[in-house]
Amino acid sequence: MMKTKKILLFILCLTVFALGAFGESEHHKSIGGELPLWSGIPFAGILLSIALMPLLMPKFWHHHFGKVSMFWGLVMAIPFILVYKLTAVYEIAHIALIDYIPFIILLWSLFTVSGGIMIKGSFAGKPSTNLGMLLIGTLMASFIGTTGAAMLMVRPLIRSNSKRKYKAHILIFFIFLVANIGGSLTPLGDPPLFLGFLHGVSFFWTMKLFPIMGVLVLFLLGVFFALDSYFYKKETVVEETKSDESFAIVGWHNFFFLLGIIGAVLISGIIDLGALTLPLGIHLEVRGILRDVTLVIMGILSLKSTKRAIRDDNGFTWGPIQEVAILFAGIFVTIIPALDMLKAGVNGSMGFIIGAVKDPWHYFWAAGSLSSFLDNAPTYLTFFNTALGQFFTGMPEAMGVKMLMSTKATYLLAISAGSVFMGANTYIGNAPNFMVKSIAEENGIPMPSFFGYMFKYSLIFLVPSFIVLTFIFF
Repeated sequence: MMKTKKILLFILCLTVFALGAFGESEHHKSIGGELPLWSGIPFAGILLSIALMPLLMPKFWHHHFGKVSMFWGLVMAIPFILVYKLTAVYEIAHIALIDYIPFIILLWSLFTVSGGIMIKGSFAGKPSTNLGMLLIGTLMASFIGTTGAAMLMVRPLIRSNSKRKYKAHILIFFIFLVANIGGSLTPLGDPPLFLGFLHGVSFFWTMKLFPIMGVLVLFLLGVFFALDSYFYKKETVVEETKSDESFAIVGWHNFFFLLGIIGAVLISGIIDLGALTLPLGIHLEVRGILRDVTLVIMGILSLKSTKRAIRDDNGFTWGPIQEVAILFAGIFVTIIPALDMLKAGVNGSMGFIIGAVKDPWHYFWAAGSLSSFLDNAPTYLTFFNTALGQFFTGMPEAMGVKMLMSTKATYLLAISAGSVFMGANTYIGNAPNFMVKSIAEENGIPMPSFFGYMFKYSLIFLVPSFIVLTFIFF
């Protein structure tokens, strides 16, 4: 935790120094048409590091992932600043203040508050009980986030099935539904949609995903119930988990803090309080500042008002959110050239992508495929900007996003659905996936390997369902 504080303090000091040293910026110029394709190498490098190093070099990655993130960030930032000077400083400061910091604050607040809620009591691990818990978690995910819902529901689910012999599949479908697909309906649900919200997508616009999500959830719940019933009948001795401990929600007052988070995000998408202009010409909306301050306050209040014993019993640690904060610092820095090239449309070095990705189903599978192996938040941003570049080249982003929501809604639906849904295809597709896997293994549940997860589950159950969705909706 101390290392994280030092890193964040260093970033803050560097940002303040840069803003003060360079002073007021001239009118920001677009450089997307000038950037070479190879300027995206650091972005590819950090994403491939996240995908492969935990598998190939687990010990090194565990101890040095922060250094890997910093390495790729510096590989991009140093030559970028040397060549483009003030414009490069503007780009880095802009993505840090507009995208990265609000993104991490939302994740941190949901992670912190949900970690203070513990559902006590055990239920019989029957297929019907498991089905109900998955459904509840799926519905909760859109409103308290996939991270919040997963952390809140995974331990009660594990306790309920502690006497079951076959239970890895239960956690796999939990990852499918609660840690990914369930977060489709609001910007609170999954990081990609929150980034879209930060870039102008209306808060309630994502509710348009409900029919698509509904078909997918009903199908997967049906498959799960049949599969879990099959394994339940195979149990040699079905010994249902029982406990003298009655059902109770400990730390229930944290639900008020969750409501505070939801309200702050919702209100920030409705009101307009103007903007502050910082050095370099960066405009910070006052409503965004108030939202982020409120989220931090909700998290602090949760920490101060919740007994340490509750978090300890929940197995709450700062490790997962610490790793996300450090890795995403590198991701958001290195993604800058790719975003600028995509914003340049056919005039940029990545114009070939815009030329190849044309129809909604192209966007669905392109965004989804990258979300499966990389990370769905930057993937969403990439294809979000691809669509803006394809249809509204040169148009101010705010106007382009409004046009995208109204005249090209199917494309935005495809990008959103692909990024959120297909993050479930692998352990690395979305941040909660590995967190659920880790908690399950800590509780003695043998989870499939990286490729076992893919070949035994996602390729068998998810990919066919995505093909069906393609023909129905895209």
